[in-house]
Amino acid sequence: MTTRSSTPPPQSQLGQQLAADIPGLEVQDLPEILDAHSRDHTEDLQFLPDLVALPNSTSQVSALLAWANERRIPVTAAGAWTGLSGGALAVKGGISLSTKRLNRMVKIDELNHQLVVQPGVIVQEMQEAVQAKGLFYAVDPASRGTCTIGGNLAENSGGPRAVKYGVTKDWVLNLEVVLADGTVIQTGANTLKNSTGYNTTQLMVGSEGTLGIITEATLKLLPWPKFNALLLVPFADPKDACRAVAGIFQDGNQPSALEFMERAAIELAMDFTGDRQLPLSSDTAAHLLIEVDGFREEDLMPQLERLAQTLERFDAGEPLMAMDSAGKDQLWNLRRKVGEAVKAHSTYKEEDTVVPRGHLPELLAAIKQTGSEYGFESICYGHAGDGNLHVNILKGELSIAVWEQTLPEAIRAIFQKVVSLGGTISGEHGIGWVQKPYMDIRFSPAELALQRRIKDAFDPVHTLNPDKILP
Repeated sequence: MTTRSSTPPPQSQLGQQLAADIPGLEVQDLPEILDAHSRDHTEDLQFLPDLVALPNSTSQVSALLAWANERRIPVTAAGAWTGLSGGALAVKGGISLSTKRLNRMVKIDELNHQLVVQPGVIVQEMQEAVQAKGLFYAVDPASRGTCTIGGNLAENSGGPRAVKYGVTKDWVLNLEVVLADGTVIQTGANTLKNSTGYNTTQLMVGSEGTLGIITEATLKLLPWPKFNALLLVPFADPKDACRAVAGIFQDGNQPSALEFMERAAIELAMDFTGDRQLPLSSDTAAHLLIEVDGFREEDLMPQLERLAQTLERFDAGEPLMAMDSAGKDQLWNLRRKVGEAVKAHSTYKEEDTVVPRGHLPELLAAIKQTGSEYGFESICYGHAGDGNLHVNILKGELSIAVWEQTLPEAIRAIFQKVVSLGGTISGEHGIGWVQKPYMDIRFSPAELALQRRIKDAFDPVHTLNPDKILP
């Protein structure tokens, strides 16, 4: 009996040729499919691919890349389209390689505290699966309910708990990667220690699909610290909130999350979610959201008491404490919805600045001063514990000319200040398409030339996610 596919066959000549040459590979090129694969969460950018391919195995990815490489056809890997730098956009057309069907959790290794996973798995589903076995994967971006681990690997994602547990790269032991010509390699070993040869695992993490396509990852896990508590701490002066961040660590505290939110950020989140239950006094200008965790419930209160002693030195207001699930969920939901709320409020550009955390007050002051000079309003929030401040520049009433021609000068000025403070121009969102014009601020010509040679070594004909990262 012949089984009829539910997916319409490709219409274009290129799509028909690819489908014929790699039997079993799902290929789509209907206009509505191409449109759906032309945008992510980066501003209002749109780039249409010529085809969408949905491989279901490493062997299909290998065959696809070899086929495209031979014909010099660009291939851009894409996950859940939650990126904020345009990294998954097919800016040169070609093939959008969707990891949607590479979505298996291959193995949860409870003996060795490891997880083997394909790139299309949703991060929150992965976290919940290992937590059910008493294990912990800590990296949790705001989009964890929709983003995939493949996208997190491509961008070296972070999130609130990076301050204690690190970013994606700190959890990766080994990767299965398909190179531009279809060759399949392993980059590391399923061991906690490895000083054997060059560290190509770490090179791949954060490379945004420009060096190879990750088809499987071995991640380390930790025992799950199942108890936690949250403090929402108000400040009348945002600079005091920023100064308190370094003080918290200087006093020997180790929070599992430490987030900064300007008043406007939390107000927009409340409007967006419809949750107006949170009390905000008229003199509150910023908040710190501080989480502590532990393996026993009695581990929490001593941590909270030490934090309270530190916060008193920085003119903090009366904190709101959440120890029950409903209260914690409310606070985290507001924090995670800030990005969506800002996007719903205004056209905006989001910059992903990061500095040594002791320089947060200077960074915030520089951002507000730049806004005053160039006439834009900004809303700042982010992972203060690791110095990562998201700067949302609102279009508001700015003219198109100012938005498109003058604003890049302002962004360059902000990035120059960031680098002068010992920071860099992206902490977790990647460079992708929108940040590459600013790479010269962070890297010298010699350093950029070295990165180009690395790209050439892995992808000599530049078919993998071309025109990304490097200016």
